[in-house]
Amino acid sequence: MADVTNTVALVTTIQPYTALAVGLMLSSSGLGSALGWAIIGSKYMEGVARQPELMSTLRVQMFITAGLMESFPFVILAFGMWFLFANPFLETAKSIIGG
Repeated sequence: MADVTNTVALVTTIQPYTALAVGLMLSSSGLGSALGWAIIGSKYMEGVARQPELMSTLRVQMFITAGLMESFPFVILAFGMWFLFANPFLETAKSIIGG
């Protein structure tokens, strides 16, 4: 009976903290992505203001860089979903209690 109580207590402790951590991960990656877009856009405009003849080259480089930067939140989203739905912390806690 004590093992079941310990397991329930651990699950009710680990799941909310995991959800909070995933929320923080997603919000910080979204904020980072937004700031990255702002910096990329401002540097593109500065470059075009300095050398207008390079506008098409700078635009291509801006979109390549922005595409690479934009993939970061999706990677974080994948890790967040893994933590929420296949939580490795729960399995480790259960193995410690059971073993």
